[in-house]
Amino acid sequence: MQPPRSSNRAVRIGLTLLMVWLLCANARAESIVNLSKGQTVYVAIYSHIYSGDRDYPFDLSATLSIRNTDLNYPITILSVDYYDSNGKFLKKYIDSPIQLDAIASIRYVIRESDKRGGSGANFIVRWKSDAPVNQPLIESVMIGTKMQQGISFTSRGQVIQEEGP
Repeated sequence: MQPPRSSNRAVRIGLTLLMVWLLCANARAESIVNLSKGQTVYVAIYSHIYSGDRDYPFDLSATLSIRNTDLNYPITILSVDYYDSNGKFLKKYIDSPIQLDAIASIRYVIRESDKRGGSGANFIVRWKSDAPVNQPLIESVMIGTKMQQGISFTSRGQVIQEEGP
C-alpha cells in the first residue's frame, strides 16, 4: 500500500523548505566579516623553487603586498621582517610604524638576485588599528623567467597571532 499523495507532497515541501533554510543560513555565515584591531601575519616567500630531476633552482623575485581592505579606517604597519628558510632574521624593512590609509597598499620587493632567503623564506608582518577593521590582504607574488620559460604564483598570509582588544 502506498502512502497518500498529500503526505509525499508535504514531505517534499518540508525537505525543500529545510534546504532553503540551510542555504540561507550558510550564506549568512559566509557574509560575516571578521574585524580585527591587529594581527601578526606569516607570509611565505620563495627566493627560488626547484625543478627537474636534479632539483635545479629556479630563481624568483618576490613582492610582499600589504593592502588595507577597510573602506573607512587606516591601519598601522608596525613591522615587516624578513627571515630565511632556517628562521634566521635577515632584514627589517621598516624602522618606524607606517600608516596605511583606507584602501591603500604598500609593497616590498626581494630581487631575483637575492638568494639569501631560500625556498622557505618568510615575512612576519605586524599591524594594528585603533578601531576594529576589515583584515588587510597580505600576500606575496613570486615571478621568474628563464629563456622562454616563466613562472608566477602567489602565497596568502596566515594569521599566527591576534592582537588584544
